[in-house]
Amino acid sequence: CRALCAQGHAVSAFHRPTSNLKLLEDLPVSHVLGDLTQPASLESAVEGMDAVFHAGAQLGSAPAARMYAVTVEGTRALLQAALEAGVKRFVHTSSAAALGIPAPAVAGRRILMDENHAWNYRPDYWPYGYAKYLAELEVQKAVARGLDAVILNPSVVLGAGDLYRQSSSIVVQTARRRIPVLIEGGVNVVHIEDVTTGHLAAWERGRAGERYLLTGENLSVPDFIRKIAAIAGVPAPAAFFPAGLARGLAGWIKLAQPFLNLAVTPDQLRQAGQYFYFDNRRSREILGMEEPRPADEAIRAAYDWFKAVGAIP
Repeated sequence: CRALCAQGHAVSAFHRPTSNLKLLEDLPVSHVLGDLTQPASLESAVEGMDAVFHAGAQLGSAPAARMYAVTVEGTRALLQAALEAGVKRFVHTSSAAALGIPAPAVAGRRILMDENHAWNYRPDYWPYGYAKYLAELEVQKAVARGLDAVILNPSVVLGAGDLYRQSSSIVVQTARRRIPVLIEGGVNVVHIEDVTTGHLAAWERGRAGERYLLTGENLSVPDFIRKIAAIAGVPAPAAFFPAGLARGLAGWIKLAQPFLNLAVTPDQLRQAGQYFYFDNRRSREILGMEEPRPADEAIRAAYDWFKAVGAIP
């Protein structure tokens, strides 16, 4: 919304009556109330719109039924409303999680995932990723019916303004020294400003029906944690926890999750030892994306914001 307003566009922000509006309070946007699970509210929201940026989904470890109702059925209803309203371009914010898990390393070499990677994981082991995958299928169905839609797949997004993860963010958890051990694996970290730039680029230059990875720097999980610790000025964990043991404990921890306050989820433990490394060549070649900001810059922006709002003492 901020980037679109800066370019002079008339912007309507669709949100629930209970949504936190802190990041919108100084922007000249029109506020449209509704809910992804209420199709009638979607129809009125998209009326007269040239473009729709669909960034709404169910986050966290919600029950699978709720995840499906919001992320999949909500996307389906919004796509239908956009088709009926004659929306010219639909930009769907998916996730790199919708690609599934990476293939095993070949001769010790990690395989980079790209936009051609297909879902390959047990749905009950990663309900969020599976819901995102199913939502993408709904987008493709709408494209087949004539909607000009593109799909964006951000990786681990860091930067200022992460309202809904002020306690669960890995940056906050590390700064508060709540990550006791390091576990083998890999992540990709992208700056929120690169993700925003990617959305505007997809609106202008994306090809209907295509997906585009919005990714930054590939890092091992231990290096990622060490970078956060260095920026936060706290000691990094020194101990390693075997990835196989972490995966084996995931089911038991899920049973005990309501009674524990853990820094990681059972779904994350099941992915221990996986290297989620990505190749963003398509975004650079077709969307014109420049070299992404380094992970250090994204971590610093997130840390400074969390500290400013009191999430980090």
